[in-house]
Amino acid sequence: MSGTLYLVATPIGNLGDLSVRALDTLRGADFIAAEDTRVTAKLLRHFEIKKPCVSYYEHNKHASGEKILARLLAGETCALVTDAGTPAISDPGEDLVRLCAQNGVPVVAIPGCCAAVTALAVSGLPTQRFCFEGFLAASGRHRTERLAQLKTEPRTMIFYEAPHKLLRTLEDLLDTFGDRDITLCRELTKLHEETLRTTIRGALEHFRETAPKGEFVLIVRGARPEAEACSEADALARVAQLQREGLSLKDACRQAAAETGLAKNALYRAALDQG
Repeated sequence: MSGTLYLVATPIGNLGDLSVRALDTLRGADFIAAEDTRVTAKLLRHFEIKKPCVSYYEHNKHASGEKILARLLAGETCALVTDAGTPAISDPGEDLVRLCAQNGVPVVAIPGCCAAVTALAVSGLPTQRFCFEGFLAASGRHRTERLAQLKTEPRTMIFYEAPHKLLRTLEDLLDTFGDRDITLCRELTKLHEETLRTTIRGALEHFRETAPKGEFVLIVRGARPEAEACSEADALARVAQLQREGLSLKDACRQAAAETGLAKNALYRAALDQG
């Protein structure tokens, strides 16, 4: 009879968030599979847990996954952990879960911290329906195409971003979505935890003056329903408002188009004709 793979959620900052059940699972497992064994070693030392650890991360997941599966099929139990948060969510643990499912190995989740849900809960934006996007592609066609697909997404959207990429991502969100509501959470549950509720443009202005630090979760308001879409006249009024606020005609048309769903070039021509 095979063993069981346990997906153990670990703290995203505050060690006090590790549950009693998670502790019992770590203590009872035959071995632990960790994204970074050095990070996990600190967690285990803090709770005085002594267990053998194996490495399982993006660049060794195929070879390591097969070895872990063999041990599970031989009857051992494994606790899978990431550096922080829930395994298999925006994480190579997804592949190990799939491998276990294909081979009849039981998989049990030990729930706990997840940065995406934690940020969503405090965002102040709609939480009834949301979609998790994780990290956008770093650059190129895949990034541009994905953002274009999300332009009309009505659900609240959740993104992860590193501090050195934050400004670029905010600029791309503004270009594609227009100036929507956004909540940015950083260093969740840690000493310098911060939640900023603003607009995409407001976030850009803030972080151009204050260097981003720590890992970010971005919660972005979804697109307005089509029934609420603006007419061309409404869009042109928005263009005029944006111009009064200091934007050039080109930039005002680009933002108004992103906000209303109308074609940017058509809006620009209409604005010129309007004179």
